[in-house]
Amino acid sequence: MHPVNKVLSFFGLELQRAEARKRIPREFRANYNQALKEIKRNGGVFKIVKDILYDVGSHPSHHSEAECEFASYFISELKPDNILDIGSYRLWLIGLLSSNHVTTIDVRPRKSTLANEDVVTCDAKDLEFPDNSFDAVTSLFSIQHFGLGRYGDELDLDADKKAFNEMVRVLKPNGYLIFSTYITNAQPFIMFNARRVYSYEMIRAFCTNLTCIEEKFYSKSLNRFCPLEEVTAKKEDWDIYLGCWGKIKGSGK
Repeated sequence: MHPVNKVLSFFGLELQRAEARKRIPREFRANYNQALKEIKRNGGVFKIVKDILYDVGSHPSHHSEAECEFASYFISELKPDNILDIGSYRLWLIGLLSSNHVTTIDVRPRKSTLANEDVVTCDAKDLEFPDNSFDAVTSLFSIQHFGLGRYGDELDLDADKKAFNEMVRVLKPNGYLIFSTYITNAQPFIMFNARRVYSYEMIRAFCTNLTCIEEKFYSKSLNRFCPLEEVTAKKEDWDIYLGCWGKIKGSGK
C-alpha cells in the first residue's frame, strides 16, 4: 500500500481515487454538469447527490479475475464429481456451487445456506479426510497465508508445505490440483503476517509428486499473462502464479 494511503485509509480515503477524479477530461466534466442540472430538474422522487465518476476506456482487470477464469476453465473441462476447496475467493466459490458439490475448508467457523456445500472447520495442514477422497482440489490465493497467524491459526513456517502435502494426499489418483499464489523472480520473502512470496523453484518443489497440466504467470504491472521471464524481479514485489497439476496414478502421498 502507498504510504499516503496507509494514513488515508484510517479516514476511508484512497489516493488513487482522488487522482482519478483529477484526471477527468474537461469535456466529460462539462457534459456531467449539464446532465446534473437536467436530472435535478427531472429527477422525480429521487434526491440527486453529486458524485462524478469517470470509468471510460478499456475494462479494468485484476489478477483475481485471471485466477478465477483459470480455475473455472479446468473445472469445466475436467468435470470433477466432488471438489475440495481450501481458502479460495468466496464469490468464485458461490458461482462454483451453482452447479457443483463442494466441500470447503475454513480454519474459522462458518455456516453455509447452500445445500451442496459442506463446510468443515479444520486446519489445512491436517485435513480430516481419508487418502484419495476428491476428484479435484482447488486453492486460489490461500497457501501463502497458512501458518502466519493472520486468521487465528498457529504459527508454523512449514504450514504451507504441510497443507500442500495434505491436498495431494486427499486427491484421488488421476485427480487435479488447481492453485494460485504469489511469485517473484527476486529473493522470496515473507511479509509478516500477511503472506509469503515464493520463487518459481519453491513452487515447483511443492509439486514434486504431481504432473504439470498447465501453468501461467500474471503480471500486475502489465495487467496480463506473461512468460516467467517477465515476472517481477523488483525487491519485495510480486506477481501471480497459476497452476493445474495432475496426480498420476500410483504417485503422491
